[in-house]
Amino acid sequence: MKRQWLAIQAEFLKIRHSSIVWVSFIAFALAPLMGAIFILIAQHPEAMAQTGALAAKAEIMNFGSNWTSYLNILTQAIGVGGVLIFGFVSSWIFGREYSEGTAKDLLSLAVSRTKIINAKFIVYMIWCLTLAISNLLVGFLLGSILQLPPLEMGSLAPLLIYYLITTLLTIIIGTPIAFFAIWGKGYLPPLGFVALTLVLAQIIAAIGYGTYFPWSIPGLYSGAGGEYKELLNYLSYTILVGTGLVGYIATVRFWEKADQSN
Repeated sequence: MKRQWLAIQAEFLKIRHSSIVWVSFIAFALAPLMGAIFILIAQHPEAMAQTGALAAKAEIMNFGSNWTSYLNILTQAIGVGGVLIFGFVSSWIFGREYSEGTAKDLLSLAVSRTKIINAKFIVYMIWCLTLAISNLLVGFLLGSILQLPPLEMGSLAPLLIYYLITTLLTIIIGTPIAFFAIWGKGYLPPLGFVALTLVLAQIIAAIGYGTYFPWSIPGLYSGAGGEYKELLNYLSYTILVGTGLVGYIATVRFWEKADQSN
């Protein structure tokens, strides 16, 4: 256990001074900012009529000036945009060792290969959870500034639970990206895989089979697909969790057996 903790500490030291951490938080914070703009449109529909496409989008989404609408859009941002941002985080954590030529140095440490990979997965999970919490706090701050009407705890709790579950689903589906990072020995293969899954998630969800495509499921659960959320079932979640488990096992096994000589 002590060696596992040391491996986790080593991973945190690598990201502590990296600018990529702040880039990820700034990029992800665009979601609550966009939600705040929609609230302004809802609060001042006449004054904001000239916003054109944004006003039309807010109307289509039936977006209201309330916490329910705001938290729903933050949840949808996790389910759809989180696949991209969390995928980027996973690509960086698992691919940077190869891009910086330090992968072989890891193997010289008095820590097992499995503990090294587990440490990376733990950091990935904490980083993504922190991104989600950060967005929620930014959302609460902006919502308070915009003076949204108070929401009772009985109504707030289900919204926060949906937000948390969407976050966990999106984190789980990011484990296969780690495999592509160490298999491809760098950033490009996992980022290419992320781009491919995003495209396929939109196409497959549009033709009605998103409930069985793991990368579509977080977005559908978040409500981004409208009534398609009702089509999700136990098989959908089994496929998602199974995909995440396969991604984790494949990453660990490949790292344990792979030749890291180059």
